[in-house]
Amino acid sequence: MAQRVLITAGAAGIGRAMARAFSDAGASVWITDIDAEALAAAPAEWRASRVDAADAAAVAALFAEIEAEWGGLETLCANAGIAGPTAAIEDMPPEGFRRCVEVNLDGAFLAAHHAAPMMKRAGRGAMLFTSSTAGLHGFPNRAPYAAAKWAVIGLMKTVAMELGPFGIRANAICPGSVEGPRIDGVLERSAAVKGTDPATLREAWKKGISMRSLVRAEDIASMAVFLASDGARLVSGQVIAVDGHTENPDPKV
Repeated sequence: MAQRVLITAGAAGIGRAMARAFSDAGASVWITDIDAEALAAAPAEWRASRVDAADAAAVAALFAEIEAEWGGLETLCANAGIAGPTAAIEDMPPEGFRRCVEVNLDGAFLAAHHAAPMMKRAGRGAMLFTSSTAGLHGFPNRAPYAAAKWAVIGLMKTVAMELGPFGIRANAICPGSVEGPRIDGVLERSAAVKGTDPATLREAWKKGISMRSLVRAEDIASMAVFLASDGARLVSGQVIAVDGHTENPDPKV
């Protein structure tokens, strides 16, 4: 896989798993993240830049650097996202809502906005947007996250229509609940709102999944590598859940 791949929020979690999977497949990898300490721990062979995905000037500077050093890009993984606040709609802090939408949606737009001209010049490319099963079903007490991830799918569909004639594909991956520190925090906050404990809520979530399992970051990374490959050359405009099949996104406890 002789590809140049940019992965936003690539220093940890799903993004790091994507970076590792693309690197193992032979791609040149460039990651961004806001966490300087996590970036410092990235392998030496990866390019790494500290960038706030929602900062328009910083993203523009990043793509100028990519253009100067790489001369182009085959794959964009617009992966940056934050969980946002957990609260009932009437208790949701407006500033928390806005920040969550900025990172999850504006961040995806900014990356696609700058990647599109590079890919159009090359006459090929793949854009992968990390949405969520929350963008398919909604998610009680997490309005900003669900709204942003739902909107990411609309963004992807539009990008696929606009750029398809130029040989550029766009798809969205919708992870289910991914094992790791982030979902542990979501469980704690959601359990508090629901008046239960995280362990009970975790088991309830698993019962709402056909395969009775949360997913791993590596599961998402494998799908990303496939969607960027020639094996998926005519896969575009698709929303692909990697979640063990969510039957019930809000099991009652």
